Amino acid sequence: MEEKITHLHQVESTASDFVVFAETLTYDTNHALEFIDITEDVKKFVRKSKVNFGQVSITSDHTTAAVIVNENEPLLLNDMARVLARFAPTGDYYEHNDFSIRTVNMTLAESANAHSHCQQLLLGGSESLPVHNGSMRLGRWQSIFFVELDHARPRSLYLQAIGIKKSDVDQG
Repeated sequence: MEEKITHLHQVESTASDFVVFAETLTYDTNHALEFIDITEDVKKFVRKSKVNFGQVSITSDHTTAAVIVNENEPLLLNDMARVLARFAPTGDYYEHNDFSIRTVNMTLAESANAHSHCQQLLLGGSESLPVHNGSMRLGRWQSIFFVELDHARPRSLYLQAIGIKKSDVDQG
């Protein structure tokens, strides 16, 4: 899987030592219930942001994909995928998928993906983590995942780091 980084914008406060830094990461997903470990990409982003103390937020641009913090252990990832599939199976009836009655937010290439919207209810679309001494704070077993809940396609995540700039803290 090839990562593409698109720099949206960078805003630095002229007031003092506060910085806001943002980027969009894009990934080509391969299948539903795919857990993509993005931890190293987010760490790289935090280093590039030069935030020393603050927060980093990671937000999915999609309602059928999620962002979570959990353990990167292959059998656990299989278990989590199985739980999600049981919670909202693809074969169940969903009004959202009944195109004979649905009239809102329709496109020509509409897919029957209500199950992935429902699965996202369990996981959420974003995470926010503290940045301390220029590093993201994660526990020993924690990793950040982008979770594809629908089907293979290009997907994007918006990252934003805010806080006190590293260079200003180091001088003082």
